[in-house]
Amino acid sequence: MTPKIAGHESSGEAAILARILGDADGALSPAIARYLLDRGFGESDKARMHDLAVRNQADALTADEKAELFAYAKAGTVLAILKSRARRVIRAETKKQRVSS
Repeated sequence: MTPKIAGHESSGEAAILARILGDADGALSPAIARYLLDRGFGESDKARMHDLAVRNQADALTADEKAELFAYAKAGTVLAILKSRARRVIRAETKKQRVSS
């Protein structure tokens, strides 16, 4: 189910990606849901985010580095939302399997 805002489909990054990855209704398949749950930041990205965060606390980032830190934060938020949707799909699939067995 695609989220609606005031009669329109949501235009946030997570909603757009869910529509791309999902079916015509924006629903994720169990296979895509499992794939998303297996995704995450690699070690080099984690190290870079940590470096940026520490230096940000000391107010020592350039404008480009602040933009990079913001991009990491936004990507992490989108990934978290997609993983939340994926967990709901897997939970629903598990319930269906229990009912049918």
